[in-house]
Parts: sequence; C-alpha cells; structure tokens
Amino acid sequence: MPPPRVPPAAARSAAPAPWIVRRGGLSVAAITVGAMAAARTSRSSAKDRPSYRCTECGWTTAKWLGRCPECQAWGTVEETGAPAVRTTAAGRVSTPAVPIGQVDGRQATARSTGVPELDRVLGGGLVPGAVALLAGEPGVGKSTLLLDVAAKAASEEHRTLYVTGEESASQVRLRADRIKALSDHLYLAAETDLSAVLGHLDAVKPSLLILDSVQTIASPEIDGAPGGMAQVREVAGALIRASKERGMSTLLVGHVTKDGAIAGPRLLEHLVDVVLSFEGDRHARLRLVRGIKNRYGATDEVGCFELHDEGITGLTDPSGLFLTRRAEAVPGTCLTVTLEGKRPLVAEVQALTVDSQIPSPRRTTSGLETSRVSMMLAVLEQRGRITALGKRDIYTATVGGVKLTEPAADLAVALALASAASDVPLPKNLVAIGEVGLAGEVRRVTGVQRRLAEAHRLGFTHALVPADPGKVPAGMKVVEVADMGEALRVLPRGRSRNSTKSAE
Repeated sequence: MPPPRVPPAAARSAAPAPWIVRRGGLSVAAITVGAMAAARTSRSSAKDRPSYRCTECGWTTAKWLGRCPECQAWGTVEETGAPAVRTTAAGRVSTPAVPIGQVDGRQATARSTGVPELDRVLGGGLVPGAVALLAGEPGVGKSTLLLDVAAKAASEEHRTLYVTGEESASQVRLRADRIKALSDHLYLAAETDLSAVLGHLDAVKPSLLILDSVQTIASPEIDGAPGGMAQVREVAGALIRASKERGMSTLLVGHVTKDGAIAGPRLLEHLVDVVLSFEGDRHARLRLVRGIKNRYGATDEVGCFELHDEGITGLTDPSGLFLTRRAEAVPGTCLTVTLEGKRPLVAEVQALTVDSQIPSPRRTTSGLETSRVSMMLAVLEQRGRITALGKRDIYTATVGGVKLTEPAADLAVALALASAASDVPLPKNLVAIGEVGLAGEVRRVTGVQRRLAEAHRLGFTHALVPADPGKVPAGMKVVEVADMGEALRVLPRGRSRNSTKSAE
C-alpha cells in the first residue's frame, strides 16, 4: 500500500484550518479580518475627515452648510481640514498679574483728534493702543475726513503716519492742499505691502497710524489677493499687535458691500476696539459718523459733518440743514424732531399726492422707510376716514438728505399725507412727535422733553405729542393727542381739492 501523499507547503498554508467554519461562501476568519480592516479604515477616515468653518464668525461644524446658523451669513462656510489636537505647555509670563486696583489707568486716557464731532462719537478721543475701523460707501468722504484728522492730530510730541494703498503720495498731497491739511509732523507713505508698513512704523514711530484702506494691504506670507479674507485677517492682526505693543492709536478704513455691510470677515469687527459707520447721501452735504461698537464709550452718539469743496467741517447745530425756510405754509409739509443718538434734530417731512394715470398708483419714498409710509396710508384710510389716497400717486421725502427711521416720525408723516390729500396746510411753527399704531393710537416715544427743548430753541411754538409729555418749555403750547382722530383736528377747516372736484 503506497504511503499517503503530503501536499506541498504552499498548499498546506492555503488550506483552511480545521476550526474555520464557512458561512455563505465566506469563512468566519475572513469576516473577522475584514471587520478589523474596516474598523481601522473608519478610525483613519474619522481622523482625516475635514471640518468646516465660517469665515465670518469662526463657527465650526463637521459638515458643510450653505448658511451659517451662528451669524446667518450665506456662502461663508468653507472646508478647513481636520482640526489638530495639540496641547500647550505653560510658558513664561510677560507681565505678572496684579490686582486691578493697582493698574495705572492714566495710560489709557483718550487723546483728542482735533475734530470735536469725531471725539463725540469716540467718547472723548482716541485711546493709545486702540484700533478703530471706519467704514463707508465709496465717495462719501472717508479719506477727506481722516486726512483732516491726521493733520490736526499731528504735533511735535505726537507724530502721525498716513499710509495710503489706493492713491499715490502726490494725489494725497493735492487733497491736502485743497483742504489745508498740511503739517510738518504728518508723514505720508504709499504702500501696499504689510512688511513695508511695519518698516515705516519702526522708522517714524508715530502716535497715530491711519491706513487707507485695510483691503489694499497684503502680506507676502499669506496666499491670496489683497482684500481676501485671509489677507484682511492677517493684516488686521499684525497692525493690532503693533498698536498694542507700541501704545499707538490706529484708524483703519474699510470698504462696504453693496448691502451696506462692512466688507471682509466678520472677525475683523470683533478684533478692533471701535467700529464707526460713515453715512451720507452722495448728493447731499450732510455726513453722519455713527458708532456701532466702542469699547471705550457709548454707541448712541452721532457726529454731524458738512462736506464741501474746501473739505469737511463739523456741525454743532445741524438742524438748519433739514428745514425749508418759507414765508407761507405749504400743504403736505410737517416738522418733527428725531433723535440721532442723544442729539435731537428738527427735520421736515414732505408729501405730495396727484391723480394717478396708471392702474397701480405709485408709492415713492426718499429718506423714509417704505413700510412705515404704507402703514400710515392704511391708518389714514381706515382710522382717519381719508379715502382719497388709495387711487392717487403718493410721493414722500425728507429735506436735506436726512433718513428718518425711528417710529417717532410716524405722526409727522401721517399729518403730511393728510395735509397733501386735503390740500390744506398745517399751522406754521408746529412740530409733531409720536408713534402711530395700527389701531390709530398715538404712542409715547423716548426723549420727548429733549425734542421739545430743541424745537423751542429753534423758535417753534406749537407741538403735537402723546399723552404725558413731561416738563414743557416755557412759552410753548403743547397739545396732547391720543389717536389720529384728535391729531387730524389740527388741520384748518376748508374745502379740499377732492371735495371741490366732487362738488363740481
């Protein structure tokens, strides 16, 4: 009998072990090995899985979203890769911690910019080491204002460095000659490289740096074009560090988007100490500097400026810009007092109604919110029984380019519309203050006493206000109204244009 045949080594290694049980064509060992490999792959893929970060506010997530749920911005969530988990050991402290009562607060005393209206918004001036961002639309006058600030702030003890990235040095010099903003201690440089700007800081050692604008400066260490999100973050971060280390005040100029928001990452507004908005109609003389964020003062102050051929000047009493001086009263006009921050301003509302030539009458507004005007039209038709407004073209506007957004102007808008519809002028020297509700009631607003005091200072003798106005200036007649029915009684009795047509 021949001996049993022994298979070769390769065949023995390929042969299944006697303990392996096959299930569905696959062995248990193969299934176990596959599961272990899949687990290793899952762990490695989880480690390498990318993360996503909002470039506006810094919110992170594990999956991509079209809209950031934190800041509600669209298209700002970008892939950043897997977050690296690192630990930082304790290092040497630069300055030991001391009780807050022993900290010298005199080093953070604000220094005047030389422009009182800007100091009002900043809370007294610029704090050493503070970084402020001034944003506004193109052509509103940002460069003109800051060049004037640079010249007035420059002195022998406080040098000023003006860095422009949008114009040449000769172009800035021409503007300085026109607005008379020349000083021996005002230094000018035209640069678009961040390292060059930092080099100018070492050479000049200024107390105030003005950069026009932050979107035009780029760092060679960061990829991307100037004005990109990565470049803006790097440039702003480097200048903020330099300002804190040197105790140097910095003013940055920022662009705005077509929606009016500050261009660039939202992180820029979080990093800086002060955010200012420069507003104004390009076709009007008035300019407003409004505080949006201020770590050293209040944000309810507004600075008023007038832009003209010789430059820009502050307005301590801008109420006269919003009024039309006329000998006789005109139908469709009403005066109100609005609050810009803490400052009361007397403004004029004008309304015009004409017969419409199209099936859908026009509704045009300028300086007023379209939604508020539409609400006043509905209240006048339903509560005031003025039915001639629905089929007429209606135009409403303000004088001087001022924008009235607070509800305190509702009563003036309603009275101007009623006066235009009836073709009867309101009494002269009358101001109307109050918010109008959908039920026709006239609600109270804040700062009635300050509004009345400003109207009395300008010579107005009559006022329509909500109930309980508080202390009334001496010599001023104030009529309290509870609803639109009582407010419409101030219209002198007479035959309106519509009633005349009806009689004919």
